[in-house]
Amino acid sequence: MTTKKVEIVVSPKPAHFVGDGFRVHNFIPSAYRLDMKRMDPFIMLDYNSKFHFNGSDKPRGVGVHPHRGFETVTIAYQGKVEHHDSSGGGGVIGEGDVQWMTAARGVLHKEYHETEWSKTGGIFQMVQLWVNLPAKDKMSKPKYQAIKSSDMKLVDLGDNGLIEVIAGEYNGNKGPAFTFTPVNMMNAKLKTGGKADFNFPAQYNTAALVIEGSITVNGTEKVAADQFVLFENKGEQFTIEAGEDAIVLIISGEPLNEPIFPHGPFVMNTREEIMQAFEDFNTGKFGYLED
Repeated sequence: MTTKKVEIVVSPKPAHFVGDGFRVHNFIPSAYRLDMKRMDPFIMLDYNSKFHFNGSDKPRGVGVHPHRGFETVTIAYQGKVEHHDSSGGGGVIGEGDVQWMTAARGVLHKEYHETEWSKTGGIFQMVQLWVNLPAKDKMSKPKYQAIKSSDMKLVDLGDNGLIEVIAGEYNGNKGPAFTFTPVNMMNAKLKTGGKADFNFPAQYNTAALVIEGSITVNGTEKVAADQFVLFENKGEQFTIEAGEDAIVLIISGEPLNEPIFPHGPFVMNTREEIMQAFEDFNTGKFGYLED
């Protein structure tokens, strides 16, 4: 088994607001070789690094918007998010929880700071990933997976810390999320000096985002908080060591190797499918949701 080396370490670009409730750094797609094709099946990653929101009687967030053709995965590290959609779904994503929404053939969706949390405010820290769907599943029925922190598979690494498996598996320990194609997603929660080894197929697109603390990859590459690591598509194994208590989001997925045709909130395979998505949206086929 050979080492999976670091291809590039990327510092966050200047933050921008999505709506008035999410102050994010965009890593995927970006100008640092992290385009949709390179990162397939991960077609977007927005990172709301630690940011203090003052209390507000009106919850901040993003108003009604459509999605089609992919899944959104929201991981809450600090703060709480509430959401609703046009199929009647909704709920609260609490600290440590994950919401895995399969937009598929289409939903209207809105997400905002949870009402009670919003009144007091506080530190807010989240990741939202978009995971592409294969062509055969893009028009399947929308669904949700509300994954509580207590549902996740915890792998005890002893004095090193633990691995919290959301999707895929770590050393044979499988996470609770259903995925349409092979996707691994997990949080490495390491103590100072703690180490963890990871093993993914060479061809999988693999990356890591340092949520807390700092790490060293493969004994040589130092990575600070809020930096993103892209690995080469060669070799299978890499090691991370925490320079201080650290939380690291690890993602690795098998590329779909299908055409990607994105436009705003829709990600399909052809221009014609995008045009159809807009027509369906404009004629009310995504349902109705009050803003």
